[in-house]
Amino acid sequence: MPPFRGMPYHYPPAFCYPLTEVCMYVLFALCCIHAWKKGPGSVAYLLGGLGFGLLLEYVNVTTSAGYVYGKFWVMLGHAPNDIPLCIGMGWAVIMYTARLVTDAFNLPIWAAAAIDTLLAINIDLSMDVVAYRLHMWHWDWENRAGIEFSLTGQWFGVPYGNFYGWLLVVFYYSAFARWLEKTSLRRFYAWRISTPLLSILLSQVALYISLFPLSDWLRQFGVTSAHRFVALLIIFSVMAVAGFRKRQVAAHVRLPLVTWLVPAWFHVYFTCWFFGAGFYRENGWMTFWSITSFGAGVLVHWLLYRYLHQKKSALAA
Repeated sequence: MPPFRGMPYHYPPAFCYPLTEVCMYVLFALCCIHAWKKGPGSVAYLLGGLGFGLLLEYVNVTTSAGYVYGKFWVMLGHAPNDIPLCIGMGWAVIMYTARLVTDAFNLPIWAAAAIDTLLAINIDLSMDVVAYRLHMWHWDWENRAGIEFSLTGQWFGVPYGNFYGWLLVVFYYSAFARWLEKTSLRRFYAWRISTPLLSILLSQVALYISLFPLSDWLRQFGVTSAHRFVALLIIFSVMAVAGFRKRQVAAHVRLPLVTWLVPAWFHVYFTCWFFGAGFYRENGWMTFWSITSFGAGVLVHWLLYRYLHQKKSALAA
């Protein structure tokens, strides 16, 4: 019998969760090695992303945000409000490698944060649909709108508010961290390593305002989480295009392996489960958007690589 009402899928094979977890640890370790070589600021940013991700997840599950996690090897907290360590690492590696990409183009703060956010949401749009059906996490549609919406509600069973939150989290953390790093205090070592902590605190304040007072006020005018999500996608896309025109690329800049490995793993891994577990049979539109998200990720990273390669060749000539 399936573990949740309204969900026809059983738990995945026993190796699924351990394999996912181990892969996440490996990706995080590779990012740690890269950050260590870059310096304390990069290490602090990566660890800050881990702390921010864990804090967000813990607050969400303990304040009845509507979802619970499946059981991985390393869980933090007490059931049913415990969270997997690997989920925090997923937040960290996605935000860290997205920033490595935008740093290569020396963009304005607002544009870099916007592109970081778009790179991150490209991963989440396809990952969440699959992970939800693998019972890695589960949204409580029974109390939200009814079990009949478990697979069809909003984004194929994933609430739009989840994506709206993703956009805000990545944008705020990236923007505040970059802004703090450019202040006159950046020459102090203690400031550089404490910047991620300050970024988390500022992000939490901004996130609270965006998710509660602002959202409640907008709801009075019929503005739903779907509207807010689409509006932010448009705003960040415009910011990204406008800011990318101001890019400055040095001849020696190159994108390290982890910037390709992290998004490639997420897209390939969850796409394999999407087809291997038979989820593609459920909904033609879901299959279309899953393939589109995968293709968009490949196309964007290939175009960025191609542009950097051409730019370096031109500068070196």
